[in-house]
Amino acid sequence: MLAEPAAALGIPLRLLAEAEGVSAAQVVPDTLVGDHRDLEALRTVTSGAAVVTFDHEHVPTEHLRALAEAGVAVRPGPDALVHAQDKAVMRRRLTELGLPCPRWAVVATAEEVAAFGFPCVLKTTRGGYDGKGVWVVRSAEDTEEPFRSAADAGVEVLAEELVDFRRELAAQVARSPSGQAAAYPVVASTQLDGICHEVVAPAPELDPELATHAQEVALRIARELDVVGMLAVELFETRDGRVLVNELAMRPHNSGHWSQDGAVTSQFENHLRAVLDLPLGSPAARARWTVMVNILGGPDRSDGSQVGRLYDGYPHALARDPRLRVHLYGKELRPGRKVGHVNAYGDDLEDCLERARHAAAWFRGDLGDESE
Repeated sequence: MLAEPAAALGIPLRLLAEAEGVSAAQVVPDTLVGDHRDLEALRTVTSGAAVVTFDHEHVPTEHLRALAEAGVAVRPGPDALVHAQDKAVMRRRLTELGLPCPRWAVVATAEEVAAFGFPCVLKTTRGGYDGKGVWVVRSAEDTEEPFRSAADAGVEVLAEELVDFRRELAAQVARSPSGQAAAYPVVASTQLDGICHEVVAPAPELDPELATHAQEVALRIARELDVVGMLAVELFETRDGRVLVNELAMRPHNSGHWSQDGAVTSQFENHLRAVLDLPLGSPAARARWTVMVNILGGPDRSDGSQVGRLYDGYPHALARDPRLRVHLYGKELRPGRKVGHVNAYGDDLEDCLERARHAAAWFRGDLGDESE
């Protein structure tokens, strides 16, 4: 999704892909296949590049330091990105800065979890995403799987309080090396099986002062950690009117996909502008409401075939809603896998929600001709 604004701006991209034919390789001609954990592959793909940036946080921190020491412009830099790579590092730093976080502790045994207090959330400090590496535990027996998974991966376990939250929010900002920053409207997100399912921009019925506070928290994190590029701060809105920082992502993020069609400048374009130290574009919303709904791979039939074929959804969805915007990723269908998203925008929130949900369900294969 960086390729489209890069082409419009005349910015050539080079990609390190994990395999032939993956999504980004379908739209970036200059592609090398290699492992992001292989330093030599990283040296090869970054040779002659003006700037290196990422679509995930899993490149080893020590490899990024080696690239930076060799003179490669790594953005965001390893000293910033480690806060998105390691949840314990993030919690320690945000706590030092006095930023609002859930109660937390690094734990090594079931006894330490019990001392922290049940129920709670256990997370592996590195490697988790889309609900992976996260467990709600209510007894010592529940801690066995988290500790086993962490030991297998060679990482620590973080315990966090089970927050009684009203909903999840996300505050996104872009920041350039020169310090210019732009804050997007705070959005509300809903999760399904640990995966982002829907995003509404801006978050409905969000107190304006709390929205401003959330943006200020995100801007301060970007400044204090020296983030360059997009930063997504995932937040809990508590029932007593506070926000707590849940997690950080230093890249274009699912909570910002609405901006492709709903903002003056998308998160993808502003990420490119930021890492290249170009003036940032306006993050202002184009419409009163934009709703993003992810398209997930549907369930398998008993005969092993997948329900719904993505491109079969186009005739129905586009004819029914000419203003709908569809973004498919060119990924192989698998149950529960994010394979695309739809954006619907307008002045009526309920109408936007219905249009986006209907289209996503159609592409997923949940609806048939009877839905006409």
